[in-house]
Order: sequence, then C-alpha cells, then structure tokens
Amino acid sequence: MIHHYKLAGYNIVLDVASGSIHNVDSVAYDAILLFEQVSKEELVKRIMSDYPKITLEEVTELLSEIEELKKQGKLFSNDDYTQIASYMRAGLPLKALCLNVSHMCNMSCSYCFAAHGKYGGEDELMSLDTGKRAIDFLIENSPGREYLDVDFFGGEPLLNWDVVKEIVVYARKREQGSGKRFRFTLTTNTLLIDDDVISFTNKEMHNVVLSLDGRPNINDGARKLPNGSGSYAAVVPNIEKIVHARGGKGYYIRGTYTRENLDFVNDILHIADLGFTMLSMEPVVAKPGTPYALKSDDIPILLEQYEALAKEMLTREKEGRGFTFYHYMLDLTKGPCVYKRIAGCGVGTEYLAVTPSGQLYPCHQFIGDERFLMGDLWAGGMTNQKQRELFAGRDIYSRSECKTCWARFYCSGGCAANAHNATGSINGVYNLECELFKKRVECAIMLKVSEEVNS
Repeated sequence: MIHHYKLAGYNIVLDVASGSIHNVDSVAYDAILLFEQVSKEELVKRIMSDYPKITLEEVTELLSEIEELKKQGKLFSNDDYTQIASYMRAGLPLKALCLNVSHMCNMSCSYCFAAHGKYGGEDELMSLDTGKRAIDFLIENSPGREYLDVDFFGGEPLLNWDVVKEIVVYARKREQGSGKRFRFTLTTNTLLIDDDVISFTNKEMHNVVLSLDGRPNINDGARKLPNGSGSYAAVVPNIEKIVHARGGKGYYIRGTYTRENLDFVNDILHIADLGFTMLSMEPVVAKPGTPYALKSDDIPILLEQYEALAKEMLTREKEGRGFTFYHYMLDLTKGPCVYKRIAGCGVGTEYLAVTPSGQLYPCHQFIGDERFLMGDLWAGGMTNQKQRELFAGRDIYSRSECKTCWARFYCSGGCAANAHNATGSINGVYNLECELFKKRVECAIMLKVSEEVNS
C-alpha cells in the first residue's frame, strides 16, 4: 500500500508498511501511481502521452527503478506486523504514571474536560504517602524497564507544589539500587510559577508544559481567572521567565483551539512571535454538541490551516526564525518501536492515571468515570484485569477502518478517550481526529523532505 500527495511543491510517495518516503518528479510520481494499476505497456503509453519529451528508454529505466524499490521492500511492501499483533495484545509492563496531584484549580477555563480540575468530584490534593505509594507501584510493576515517566497533572499541580517536590525527592532515592531512572514532566497553567518552581523544575523536570492559547483575545476568551478576567497578562511573563531560565531544556507551550478560533495558525504564530520555539496546539476535547466543540463541517478549514502552518514554518526556517510544532515532529530513522506503532500510547496497560486518593484509571481523561476504574493503590493495585485486557486489545488491527488507513503506523489507532467521547466506545473511530491527524502527518513528512532536500 502506498500513499501519495503533493504539498509545497513536493511530490511525495509514502510506502505505508515500510515507512519509506520518496520525493520524486512528476513523471515518477505518475508512474508509481499507475505501476500496479495497469499493464506495463499501458503505463508506458500513458506516460509518453502525458510527457511528450520523455523517451522510451527513460520510461523503461524508470520502471526498472520502481521494480527494484519494490524488491527492496521500499514500495508496495507487505504489512508483516499483523503476524505479531496478537502477541502484543497481552500488553507490556507499566512504564508511566500521570499523577493527578491536585483536583483543584486556580483558573476557570471554559473548555476544561476535567470540570475545572475537579473531575466531577470535590476539591482534593494528593498526600505525600499516596505519591510515594505511586512511585513504589510504578517500580514494582515495570519489570525489565529502566526509564520510567511520571507526569504531574491536575487540576493545577502547583497548588500542591510541596508534595510534588517531595515525591520527586523520594523517587530519586528509590532510583538507587532499583535499576530505575525517572523522567518527570510538569503541566501547569503557570499562574503560581516563582523562583522556587523555576529552580526545582530546571533541576528535576525533563519537560515542562506551559498553557497558553495564543492571541490575547483568544486566550482570555477561554482561559479565565476565577473572577472572570482573562489570564494572558498574568501568565505570559511567567512563561517567559521559566523558558528563559531553562536554558534550552525541554518545554512546550501548549494551547487548545476550538470553534472560536478555527484560524488557530494565527495563535501559533503569535506565540512564536513572543520568542517561544517549542509549540503545541491541540484540538479541543469536547462532547459533541458543546458550543465550542469542533464539527465535521470545520474539517476543510482546519486542513487548510495545517497546510498553511507547514508552509509558514518553511518560510521562517529559511529566515532563521524557525520553531518546532509538536505534531510535525517526525523521526524517520529512529521512530517509535513496533509496539507503539501498533498499540499507541499504552493507555490502560503501560500508562495509568492516579487520582489524589490513589484510584487508578486508564488515563487522566477517564478519571471520574467509574466504568473505567482499574483499581486502587491502597487496595491491590490494578485489579480490574478485564478492563486492562480491553485496552490491551485496542490496536490498529482491531478496527476495520484502521487496517486500511495509510496513516495507521503514525496514528497507532488514535486517542481512546477521544474515541469514547465521540462514539461511546474506546474502539470507535473519531472521524474528525482521523482527518486532522492524517493532514498533520502529511505536513510533517513534507517538512522532513524539505529538510533533506535543503541540507
């Protein structure tokens, strides 16, 4: 199976199963599309008709090159991963926890999927004992893994900052003699960033995710303080301060776009113009019918936006003011392992979320939905094996739509939570997400092609 498209002046052919990417001229592009559709005689006839200046010898040589690429498994290759999918469905050991250290928030964002940080419950902060138990649980349930990831999330985790620090200190002590290495990430709305937060995160946090939606009017329309005023003026100086202090260490400015800013590229560029270079902008997570929820009618506009962003990134890179966009990051030589390509993020198997009281859920987006409760740190750990098996069986071969999708090895089946929100099933297919993801992959591949061409 191949996927082909034209973008920003490049003719790109992707061999789906092998991941081989070919940037070709128009003649080769058309020939590849016809190669397994018509006889060689008909192919030669069509190419020479469409390109009068090409000779028979040149067409014959081109066909030989295509045939050789096919023999090498770089064009029209078979998908052999189907043979190992059933083995992988048993799931792998735990590798990451999302610690919801705070079910409280000092902001009141209109689109918050977590019900203003409370996840449908009451204000609650994680105790140090629960945090320590979470670290122990992760170590105990990650045989064979050296690197373990812990995300501090909420609500707003800085409302429980002292406990966050103590959890990190405890984990560092547990590294000694356990053969484990922890990588920490902090996701914050930035309101409470101070010198202590900056100093500790620069020392201990592998990555920091900082929330900002873009232009002042867009950000302030959704990301409000409890008194109803916008947050832009309060958070931007804090973001500038911590990013500058990190001195090149990992961070992301993460925004959310909704139906209120379908022209979200302008928000990304606004953030870039503030001097930030590591950017992410996510489509809103919302129940269908919510006023700010994206609709299928929005897809054409959003696809145009992603293409416009990619082209602007090319221009800015040439001008020496380039930036990184999370969804366009693509490693063509050392990409995700086979398991991740097939099964995705490991939701409900390799990755779990922990509530302040110690309950376990497949990920933070499922917290509060008792149907997905997987266990409790204080009551036997992950006891709902039936639920774990359900998530372990969710991969790109468990759904007919994914089996035939050209982007399956990049998408890995998409987000289980988004599928559930949109269709009522973690095995459903959220069409809007699929369409946006495919366009982002096309743009990402194009940017890598451009990088190779101009290197």
